[in-house]
Amino acid sequence: MTQHDTPATVVIFGASGDLTKRKLVPALFMLKREGHLPSRFSLVGVARREKTDEEFRGDMGEAVSSFSRAGSPDRAQLDEFLSRTFYVCGDFANVETYKWLKTKLDEVESAAGVKDPVRLYYLAIPPSEFPVVLEHLAAAGLSPRDQADRIRIVIEKPFGHDAESGRVLNAQVHRTFEEKQVYRIDHYLGKETVQNILVFRLANGIFEPLWNRRYIDHVQITVAETLGVEGRGGYFDEAGILRDIVQNHMLQLLCLVGMEPPIRFDAEQVRNEKVKVLMALRPFGAEDLANSIVRGQYVGGDIAGARVPAYRDEPSVDPHSNTDTYVAFRVFLDNWRWAGVPFYLRAGKRLAGRTTSIAIHFRRPPLTLFRQARAPEPNLLLLQIQPDEGIWLRVGSKRPGGRVEIDPVELQFRYSTTFDQGPPEAYERLLLDAMHGDSTLFAREDEVDYAWRVVTPMLEHWKANPGVPVTLYPAGSWGPLEGDRLIQADGRAWYNEIPGRD
Repeated sequence: MTQHDTPATVVIFGASGDLTKRKLVPALFMLKREGHLPSRFSLVGVARREKTDEEFRGDMGEAVSSFSRAGSPDRAQLDEFLSRTFYVCGDFANVETYKWLKTKLDEVESAAGVKDPVRLYYLAIPPSEFPVVLEHLAAAGLSPRDQADRIRIVIEKPFGHDAESGRVLNAQVHRTFEEKQVYRIDHYLGKETVQNILVFRLANGIFEPLWNRRYIDHVQITVAETLGVEGRGGYFDEAGILRDIVQNHMLQLLCLVGMEPPIRFDAEQVRNEKVKVLMALRPFGAEDLANSIVRGQYVGGDIAGARVPAYRDEPSVDPHSNTDTYVAFRVFLDNWRWAGVPFYLRAGKRLAGRTTSIAIHFRRPPLTLFRQARAPEPNLLLLQIQPDEGIWLRVGSKRPGGRVEIDPVELQFRYSTTFDQGPPEAYERLLLDAMHGDSTLFAREDEVDYAWRVVTPMLEHWKANPGVPVTLYPAGSWGPLEGDRLIQADGRAWYNEIPGRD
């Protein structure tokens, strides 16, 4: 990450919410602390709660102290950061709010001696409020088309709830902003290990020649959480794990593993290759929808020695809900590189461990030379995205002694031990890229549309067939038995090991 000294103003709609407090403002402070923010930077929060600038600064100071990776920040640095932090109180549906915002921005930027800075609007608000904010920004003259090179907007997921709603939302956005101004954020893409996937593949000559159907048997992508809905019962009961995790995070990971090398490492070329992966995904047939997708929901169980309730007993959840808290399925990429290689995806809440990983299982050697030894396990490359970010490679090695015994051993790299400092928070990288105008790690309109095309048939199948079973699994397990049987039917098994876990 580097500093560009072009003046910038970040405007956060939803400035009193958890995302602002826990992620956005701490990330901006860390960018300031490490010298990445421009010297003339301002932050303006917009929300409904009545606050003065000083009250907002006090709240944001507490947020930085509580949630930034700096721990206890240097007071002088924090005071300097907060001195450029301001607040506008107003309802998002009230046209006056945007007049007040325009006045505040003029005052703030004029006082800093800034004219025509980069301006980044961040919608840290529910998607239902996007259209009204977009409409009023345009009406107030806060998003002039002739200044599209310096005005940008960041939009949080979920970007729609199915293919059609995603297209409608894109159309609403484009009435106010051009596509090049739109930054659809997925915080997974800001994680160091995710960014490292392409570097690992393309900067090391020993891996890319093996990255294909000749050498790779199958790929597993897992997003497992020990947490439940954690106060988001109302939202999650409408969304489910398929919308909340698979449509965005998991398909992004699939794209980075499956994509072809871009001709240049720039935003459009990288995103072109990711879209090609989504286009190559084999559509689900009727038999696949009926038999090859496992939908599950957790019941009560034990997590880390504590009893936790069933999903249907969580606050704000319908006691008769059939919402998916677990999903597992298999997909194929119908292209030259990956033809016939299955990709297994699973995501779930209240599982036995917390992990986000990509496990690349290589084929067995074509000939077993060491017949007197137990057959070695196939090579495995594990890209661990959280919680202990790093890369593990499992190889076979002879155990010391007179007999030929082959044991699996691990070659490993951990961010926490290899580098002097741990990886930055995902939002730090993504916010800085958006200010710099680098959209490489953000989803493009067609990318979002193709991702919805993958999962919408599943959603429509469940809606059209309410009798499709929701398989129950106990909290603290690795999900329903049907999820295990899905992969076992192909002679394989889920990889459940978590590096660094006792």
